[in-house]
Amino acid sequence: MSLTTTKWTVEDYHQMINAGILEGRHVELINGEIVEMSPEGSPHANKSTRAGEYLIRLLSNQAQVRSSKPITLSDNSEPEPDLAIVQRLEEEYDRHHPYPENIFWLIEYSNTSLAKDLETKTQVYARARITEYWVVNLKENKLIVFRDPINDQYQFQQELTDGNVTPLSFSNVAISVSKILG
Repeated sequence: MSLTTTKWTVEDYHQMINAGILEGRHVELINGEIVEMSPEGSPHANKSTRAGEYLIRLLSNQAQVRSSKPITLSDNSEPEPDLAIVQRLEEEYDRHHPYPENIFWLIEYSNTSLAKDLETKTQVYARARITEYWVVNLKENKLIVFRDPINDQYQFQQELTDGNVTPLSFSNVAISVSKILG
């Protein structure tokens, strides 16, 4: 016997949120499935918060840094990355979460969710043509930079433990890897 599962759209997901069905649940929509999010440990919460504050200071008025807020990628994915560096669209975000064309790059801090962030989310973000995606591997204290999405894969991957990295969208900004690693 095979099981047929229902895939949810972003519209379905928003209706469930508005109806209170998902109240108190820490979930996100990935590939049409409502997925429980891993709880944040202290290092995850502290390091992502400090990195977000650093990026806010560094990017000042060039971009908005959103911490653990939804982004809408398609009709079937609305993940909540740890940090989303997006265009400053002010009141427009009252009407919708950032879309792929509004996103400069995304950062996920990962310990227990490392497989999901390196596999599933990498594919989701590449398919949405997010030009740059960073994963902070908390287990090995390294930054993994993904760039150049084609289909559902990134063509470029680099691992860093020190030095600086320049995001594609801000060629004039050098970001300290140690500040991102915390």
